Amino acid sequence: MVAINSGNNTAGAAAAHAARRFGPGFFLFILLIVSGVALFWNGFFALFEAWRLPEYSHGPLIPVLSFYLFLRQLNATPPPPQRVADRWPGVAVVVFTLLIALLGNVTHIPDIVTYAMILWFYGVLLVGFGWRYGRQYWPPVLHLVFMLPLPAFMYWQLSINLQFVSSEIGVALIRLMNIPVFLDGNVIDLGVYKLQVAEACSGLRYLFPVMSFSYIFAVLYQGPVWHKAVLLLSAAPITVLMNSFRIGMIGVMVDSYGIEQAEGFLHFFEGWVIFISCVLILFGMARLMQKIGGDRRPLAEALDLEFSGLGGQMARILSIRMSAGLAMIVLLTGGAGLGWHLAPERQIAEIQRDPLVLFPREIGSWRSGPAQILDPNVANVLGADDYHSAAFASPDAAAPVDLFIAYYYRQTEGDGIHSPEVCIPAGGWEMSKITPAAIQVEGADGETTRFSVNRAVIQKGLSKQLVYYWFEERGRRLTSDYMAKATTVVDALTMGRTDGGLVRVITPIGRGEPEGEADARLQAFLDDMLDVLPRFVPD
Repeated sequence: MVAINSGNNTAGAAAAHAARRFGPGFFLFILLIVSGVALFWNGFFALFEAWRLPEYSHGPLIPVLSFYLFLRQLNATPPPPQRVADRWPGVAVVVFTLLIALLGNVTHIPDIVTYAMILWFYGVLLVGFGWRYGRQYWPPVLHLVFMLPLPAFMYWQLSINLQFVSSEIGVALIRLMNIPVFLDGNVIDLGVYKLQVAEACSGLRYLFPVMSFSYIFAVLYQGPVWHKAVLLLSAAPITVLMNSFRIGMIGVMVDSYGIEQAEGFLHFFEGWVIFISCVLILFGMARLMQKIGGDRRPLAEALDLEFSGLGGQMARILSIRMSAGLAMIVLLTGGAGLGWHLAPERQIAEIQRDPLVLFPREIGSWRSGPAQILDPNVANVLGADDYHSAAFASPDAAAPVDLFIAYYYRQTEGDGIHSPEVCIPAGGWEMSKITPAAIQVEGADGETTRFSVNRAVIQKGLSKQLVYYWFEERGRRLTSDYMAKATTVVDALTMGRTDGGLVRVITPIGRGEPEGEADARLQAFLDDMLDVLPRFVPD
C-alpha cells in the first residue's frame, strides 16, 4: 500500500523483515482500520443483517475474493517508487467519503454509509500508492459492490419484474410440453393446481452470486476484451433463463406427478444446483469463444489462477511505510468516528397523528364498509407501520372508490414505500403507461389545491379501472419514488423527520363510460378525503 520497500524479486526478504518486526506504518494502518470500523459501524451492522437473507448470503465471501483480486493485481504490477508525491487526491477522496458516511449516520440511512465505505477503501489505496499507481486497483474495489444489498425500492422493482419474466418464460416451456396453462399475474394456473411465482422464485438469490462470479471470471480470463464483456453481461440473462427453466419444470412435474413430487424437485433444483449450472454455462461460453477466436489453449490456462507470490504481497502490505498522507487520513477518519460517537444523538421528531384504525367511515357523501385486512404475507411485504384499506360509495357516484393509505414512521429503516407500479401487476392487472396528471381539488373551506398524481388505467379481461396514487411526504405530494427518497434524506437533516405515506385511489370504469367521468369521480372523492388526511399522514 504505502511506499513499498521491495518488489516481486525481493518478496522473501520483505517477508523475513515483516516477520521480525512490523514497521510503525503497519500499526498506524491498524489504527486506521479501527477508526474506520467506528465510523462505518452502522453500515457494517446493516450488512451483517442483510447477509442473513438468502438473496445476500454470499456477501461474506465478497471481501475475501476482492482481497484475492487485489493481491493478484499487486503481484502483477511493479511497486511504486520509494517517494510517492501524489497522495493528496486520495486524501480528498477520503474526506469526501467521510462526509457521505456522516450524512448516512445523521439521517439514519445505513445504505449511504456502506456506499461511502467502499469509496473510502479506494481512497485509502490512492493514499497508499499515490494517484498514478493506486487508481489501477479499482477492479477489486468495484467487486465489493456485490456484497451490498440493493435499496429496498430497487430490490422490489427488480424482484417483481424478474417474477414476471420468469413466469412468462416458465409458462412458455410448460406450453411446449402441450400442457394447458394460464398465467394470471405471477400465478401459474394448471387447473387442479395453482403455482405462485413468489419472491423466493424471482431468481435474485441466484442472480447476485452469479454476477459476482462472472465479474471475477471476466477479470481472470486471459482473452480479448469483448470476451470479458460477454462473460460479464451474460450473467443476468443466464440466471433468469435457468430460473425460468426451473419454474417450467416444476409446472411439468405438478401436472405429471402431483404437488408432492414437484416440491421435492423444487427443494433439489435450487440454491447450489442453479448456481453451479449457471457457472458451467459461463465456462462453456468461454470455451466456445476461445474456439471461435482460434485460441487452442485449455480453458484452465486461459484463466489466470496463479497463487504463487501472494504471500510476498502480504509481506509488502505488512511492511507499510509511515507517511504524512497515511497519518492525515488516520486523523481524519478517527476524528470523524470519534466526533460521531461523542455527538449527542439526533432525535427523530415526535409525530402527532391519529392511527388509521380511526379513519372515518363517512366522508362527505361517501360511506365505507368495514376496513379490509390485508393477507399477512402481503402486509409483511408492505412493511408499513400503519395502513387503511376501504371501499367508499356515494349515492351521487356511479361506482365506488377504493382507498388505500400506507404510513411509515421511519422510511430510512425497513423496506420503505412500495410503489403500486410494482404491486398492481402482481395481481394480473395490465397497467397502461403511468403518466403524471395535474388535478385540482376543493376542500371544505373552499380552498383550491392543485397537485400532480400518477395516473394509470389498468385492465384484466374486460374489467378496467382508473388508478391515482402519490407519495405523501411531510407536506409534499410527489409522483416519483426516487424524489420521495431524496426529500426524505433532506428532511431528516433539516426537520428530523423521515415519516411519510402512500395514497392510492381506484375506481372501476364502466363499459362505455368515458375515462373523464372516472377522473371526475376520483377527484370528487379527493375533495372530501384530503380534508381528513393530515390527521393520519401529517404535513
